[in-house]
Amino acid sequence: MPAKEIAAAFAAFGRGGNIISVNQITAGLINATYLVETDAGEKYILQKINTFVFKNPDDLMENIVGVTKHLSEKIKAAGGDYKRETLNFLPCNSGEYYFRDENSGAWRMYIYVDDALTYDKPKNGEAFRSAGSTFGRFMKLLADYPAETLHETIVNFHHTPARYDNLMKAAEADVMCRRVEVEQEIAFVTDRKADTHRLTDMIAEGVLPLRVTHNDTKLNNVLFDISTDKSICVIDLDTIMPGLSLYDFGDSIRSGANTANGDEADLSKINIDLSLFESYVDGFLSETAESLCDAEIDNLAYGAKIMTFECGIRFLTDYLEGDVYFRTTYPEHNIVRARSQFKLVADMEEHMDEMNAIVRKYKEKYKN
Repeated sequence: MPAKEIAAAFAAFGRGGNIISVNQITAGLINATYLVETDAGEKYILQKINTFVFKNPDDLMENIVGVTKHLSEKIKAAGGDYKRETLNFLPCNSGEYYFRDENSGAWRMYIYVDDALTYDKPKNGEAFRSAGSTFGRFMKLLADYPAETLHETIVNFHHTPARYDNLMKAAEADVMCRRVEVEQEIAFVTDRKADTHRLTDMIAEGVLPLRVTHNDTKLNNVLFDISTDKSICVIDLDTIMPGLSLYDFGDSIRSGANTANGDEADLSKINIDLSLFESYVDGFLSETAESLCDAEIDNLAYGAKIMTFECGIRFLTDYLEGDVYFRTTYPEHNIVRARSQFKLVADMEEHMDEMNAIVRKYKEKYKN
């Protein structure tokens, strides 16, 4: 633990008090995150931003601070608790919202949300419905935020045609000589090439509007209140960018409504859990139905499929390129992940009529 770095970074935010404990939080895969407690009884999250992934901290923090301030005002106006229902980032002594240390490391700090926890998988349908409601409310409160003012912190993050092109280039280069092992998976992708363009075509045609989107809506990116077990706050805001509502909905389903883990090697265990899917649709549309257009709602189920498909493409690409992006724990990890995503895609295709029927049910319930 870089104690001197942490002490210098904390001091740069001028909060007062002496550090009495520092604990590293290892759940995240990108930034270095520490829970800092002071003798004044205050708790903060201090993060060292991964500037290899997020090369422009100015743009990154401008996005985050603008969005969280907007959320805070909306929550206060509605009589909510902005200290628990959104993250609250703190300026450093210079007035900026991040600090550069002597080694050019970039640090930021926000108030710790106490008595809250995260889950990697839904405990039950009610918990997943609650998560859907919280992610939906996040989107609803940002419906009037000008998406065009946000910076693209990771270029083409959810641009599926670009992900497809990257895979084809990786397969052609075959730098690790692995292509012979994955011809079946490459064929699975090429058979669905038309799917990769559907959402981007709808954007170009003006059918789907760009919104402020989180873009990484895994279940463990929402906090649950310990006492009520209700979800309360969306976290991990680095990928806030202009995007589609379908991205956020779809990624939640991909990660939360799978009957197995995302790196399950036994494909027979992997299916779409329609009960969990329905719970999430219920929660999400209870908050967003009035602010989303018909085309968005009518393509939610497809969004779940395409986000799962895109994720599988990314794992397969990384496997062909030598596992340079995703952290792996064994040599075949990325191809196992890709196959699990593609199995979930195939199962969604078999159940797409049922998924669409569930969406229609809650559209009729919540959209006037």
